[in-house]
Amino acid sequence: MIVLMTDYGMEGPYMGQLTSVLYQYAPGVPVVTLFYDAPVHNPKASAYLLSAYRQGFPKGSVFLCVIDPAVGSGIHRPVIVKVDDQWFVGPDNGLFNVIAKHGTAVVRWLITWQPERLSHTFHGRDLYAPVAARLAMGLEPPGEPILSLYSVDWPDDLYEVIYIDRFGNVMTGVRASTISSDCMLTIGGRRLKNADVFAQVAVGEAFWYANSNGLVEVAVNQGRAHEVLKIRIGDPFTVGPA
Repeated sequence: MIVLMTDYGMEGPYMGQLTSVLYQYAPGVPVVTLFYDAPVHNPKASAYLLSAYRQGFPKGSVFLCVIDPAVGSGIHRPVIVKVDDQWFVGPDNGLFNVIAKHGTAVVRWLITWQPERLSHTFHGRDLYAPVAARLAMGLEPPGEPILSLYSVDWPDDLYEVIYIDRFGNVMTGVRASTISSDCMLTIGGRRLKNADVFAQVAVGEAFWYANSNGLVEVAVNQGRAHEVLKIRIGDPFTVGPA
């Protein structure tokens, strides 16, 4: 399958145009939208989301990932990265560095193929979508091997807010397995205890928990955590003893 991760949103023509190209180049291949609302212009936050949410997709899946604020500038190379039998296609702006760091077998290619028509500002449609479709059809990567990705100084776990879902729940870039459930999380000027499920705390109470994809997440039982705590993407937090 082809898995989409973009910051395009569902408004306007962009997701439709992107999907149309995939169906033309890879007829019959399922297309799954994982994120159409990835953090806008934020490959750093998106890199940690991608690392967590690639889990559960089968071997051979092709992730088409476009969070590319420098599109058309030539600052970041177009790349293909294969990590443990999954493919990732998109800009080399740090977006794939976290999955590559956590992967076992990692191979990288610079995309050298170019379409007849390549717009300056829509490489997702014109370049990355055809390449992702080719990989999904079992064709060889249209590029040349490279030894490394764009260098970024990002930690294994990011103590920042990386995503806010439609319920107002606040995801972080920290793997829940790396901290103890006895710890208190401090964010938005509040110290929060851990709970396993929403019903373990009172209605309106904020807490932190391990979400279904293994990330530390902050929520309010039957409320919107980002509004209650006045949290935005990029806000930092700390973890300490109770």
